[in-house]
Amino acid sequence: MAATDVAVTGLGLVTPGGVGLAPSWAAVRTGRATATLDPVLADNPVKISCRVPDFDAEALLGARRALRLDRFVQFALVAAHEALTDAGLDPKTWDGARVGVVLGCGDGGPATVEAQHEVLRTQGPRRISPLLLPMQLPNMLAGQVAIEYGAKGPNLVVSTACASGASAIGLARDLLLLDRCDIVLTGGSEAMVTPLVMAGFAQMGALSARNDDPGSASRPFDADRDGFVAGEGAGILVLERPRDATARGARIRGRIVGYGATADAHHVTSPHPQGAGIEAAVTAALRDAGATPGAVQHVNAHGTSTPLNDAAEAAMIKRALPADPLVTSVKGVTGHLLGAAGAVEAALTVLTVEQGLVPPTANLTTLDPALDIKVATTATALPIDLALSNSCGFGGHNAVLAMAPA
Repeated sequence: MAATDVAVTGLGLVTPGGVGLAPSWAAVRTGRATATLDPVLADNPVKISCRVPDFDAEALLGARRALRLDRFVQFALVAAHEALTDAGLDPKTWDGARVGVVLGCGDGGPATVEAQHEVLRTQGPRRISPLLLPMQLPNMLAGQVAIEYGAKGPNLVVSTACASGASAIGLARDLLLLDRCDIVLTGGSEAMVTPLVMAGFAQMGALSARNDDPGSASRPFDADRDGFVAGEGAGILVLERPRDATARGARIRGRIVGYGATADAHHVTSPHPQGAGIEAAVTAALRDAGATPGAVQHVNAHGTSTPLNDAAEAAMIKRALPADPLVTSVKGVTGHLLGAAGAVEAALTVLTVEQGLVPPTANLTTLDPALDIKVATTATALPIDLALSNSCGFGGHNAVLAMAPA
């Protein structure tokens, strides 16, 4: 293992595929699309989303506590518990000063803000909840996880739009390599599927308008794609230095061997049309990993199902990765989890590499002929030595994680 490697020793997921690692991975590897009509969006022009099914916050966190937390924090706490259990770590025994929490989030708690704005409008300012700010501030994502587990090291929330989760993981890796921490809980969480936020996305023309056929609406790289389907969820990874994980007898599920982050500096919402920014991030991640572009066998693409993003990313893959790697986008199943997407997809890439199984891109029936890349349409067995997980966000943010097996 190289000095720049970090070990992934625990994974936790809350996704539209289900609450937990097993149901989430089962949905992704079988290509089971999750988009449905959303009653919360009944008055919106776009009425579909990918919700986390059967998420009972009161049962999982306790009734009193659940009422004091926005949904994006609830997701993170549940995923963090699973990740720590998976890693075999007991927070009661660790040195909390050496444990960091670095999480990504695009927006914090808009559901809380929208609900409290309605209280302000109808009942006046004296009826606003004193919990408004503690519930909706983005930094509370990492703050609440740290409080839960006594993690007293660096405590950060990264916001790079839809690259937030991947950006957080890259920063967490750097903290380990700089010896600022021994353990970092990292990843991202998002719960932005609200009437106001979705109306904004719809007015931009970013969302799929397939209200009459939700299940097939998210179709990355398909010739008939028309926008993304918004989702919600969380992904948490436990990162350690390999020597520390080995010393405590931990199972190493995979390694993060490189990270690259760039900005397009091009447009507030549209990607660079040739994918120049994401290509620079891929180059940086491979340089960091000490790997050549020809070594990449698999790409977990950002693959949002929007015409511009898919075209730019496919052009970059064709140009920059000469081995014609097998590409997938899990957003056909999960929809776009926004600030949590990069974290959930990083965790799924770890599983892909660990199991040697590339999940299909759900709803891809006719590959856009302008996209000359190799996209998995069925679950495909593939021994993988090097994979990339790509993330991009509004504002031109790009983050790429290079993954290798344990």
